Amino acid sequence: MAMIAGNGYQSGFGNEFASEAIPGVLPVGQNSPQRVAHGLYAEQLSGTAFTAPRHVNRRSWLYRIRPAAVHEPFRPLAHASFHNRFDEAPATPNQLRWDPLPLPSVPTDFVDGLVTLAGNGGPAEQGGIGIHLYAANRSMQGRFFYDADGELLIVPQQGRLRLATELGVIEIEPQEIAVIPRGVRFRVDIPDGDVRGYVCENFGALLRLPDLGPIGSNCLANARDFLTPQAAFEDVEGDFELVAKFQGALWSAKIGHSPLDVVGWHGNYAPYKYDLRRFNTIGSISVDHPDPSIFTVLTSASDTPGTANVDFAIFPPRWLVAEHTFRPPWFHRNVASEFMGLITGVYDAKAEGFVPGGASLHNCMSAHGPDAATFEKASRADLSKPDVIGGTMAFMFETRKVIRPTRQALDAPQLQHDYHRCWQDIRKHFAP
Repeated sequence: MAMIAGNGYQSGFGNEFASEAIPGVLPVGQNSPQRVAHGLYAEQLSGTAFTAPRHVNRRSWLYRIRPAAVHEPFRPLAHASFHNRFDEAPATPNQLRWDPLPLPSVPTDFVDGLVTLAGNGGPAEQGGIGIHLYAANRSMQGRFFYDADGELLIVPQQGRLRLATELGVIEIEPQEIAVIPRGVRFRVDIPDGDVRGYVCENFGALLRLPDLGPIGSNCLANARDFLTPQAAFEDVEGDFELVAKFQGALWSAKIGHSPLDVVGWHGNYAPYKYDLRRFNTIGSISVDHPDPSIFTVLTSASDTPGTANVDFAIFPPRWLVAEHTFRPPWFHRNVASEFMGLITGVYDAKAEGFVPGGASLHNCMSAHGPDAATFEKASRADLSKPDVIGGTMAFMFETRKVIRPTRQALDAPQLQHDYHRCWQDIRKHFAP
């Protein structure tokens, strides 16, 4: 018998949720009774240490048809392009930019279509990130995946994804994101054909909403706009593959049933989605261009206060009204390293060359900013009138550690070897 039940979402970020696809599944007053209703098994999934402080502790209780331990032994699984080998080539201070990945010409699912572009740290040190691109043209057939190394932030750029997870179903489209927690098993279905996008693999502290400080209790991403799925389950037997990512490598095990067999669950460790178009953007209404930290959607904290393991920021549609001000992002050099992607539209700091599906990398203290055409246009703009930046959505993974491109990223035909030329036409205006 095959069954999917309990579609829908629950609202809020980090809440203690309770959801059951069949009424009466969740036990009352305890987590692991001697006998669970309907002959199910109780299993705890912990995303943090048992003794983590209550406000950061993440765990969920799952009530499932079979325990997650029921599968054959894992064996190494070779993958040509998805890995955590960030030491294959020397890190470079050069500004880098890539064209979009081509869509596959042979049947390729989400896992097979992952390509590692860059990263730092790794699962062994429980810090840093992996940056991957994906391009696929078919659903995962007879296989399931989980990442034991980190949580996955998925950013679609083209095409919808249906993420069937142990705790329920999430559907996302471009300008929406999803986060799959570390260890959660899932399958990616593609309802509309070709898909392409970005993935941030977070090895550090779990992503959370940033503190707002003097901004107050509102603005940026609001907790109520994050959606966690209702319980859903599959009761399916057959010859399936369970793929695990463990310590930077892939492993494969045979499994005789769908692992998406959780009939009910409660807790605060679950996948979630967010619509980037609901972000409440703030900015200057007098002078100057604020730091891009005002665009932070989610952050993974480090052991240094105010310095993130990774920030996920976006550059959405917005009004620019500041006077006596260079309105686009200014020229800058950062202690942090920046990876950018473009989901749709045009990024306001580049006139050409940075296209949807593409990517750029500006490492620690590598100078960057608007290209020559953007600078000249912005320097002569009429600032008595507001400028509406519409129809665009760019994002950034910003991290405290240097982002190291992989060898395949540096050798890729998509690498733009003339990217540096966008600044070479910047003219000298000095007139003492």
